[in-house]
Amino acid sequence: MIGEKEEEVMADICPTCGLPKSICVCGTISREQQRVKIKLERRKWNKPTTVIEGLNGTKKDLQEIASRLKTVLACGGVVKDGMILLQGDHRDKAKDALLQLGVSEENIEVI
Repeated sequence: MIGEKEEEVMADICPTCGLPKSICVCGTISREQQRVKIKLERRKWNKPTTVIEGLNGTKKDLQEIASRLKTVLACGGVVKDGMILLQGDHRDKAKDALLQLGVSEENIEVI
């Protein structure tokens, strides 16, 4: 019985940083170290599309970030091939929204 409780406690510790998962800082550190590019592309029928690339994470994480961005920017969008595509030109507003999500300003490049 004592061994089972020790395993439960060990499962709550992050293997990367060694802190309990409730106060784990790995996500924050990885967001601070990633290089994010925000650029404008013209798609079909010359429609503007804001492309955000360089965000690390699983597809679920990217979908969650895209959902927050779409809500804040009041636009449509999709996650495709590790990039977030937003309808319209939202480069400056997207940068502000990413800053609120914890991405470092030095690591965001707006093209």
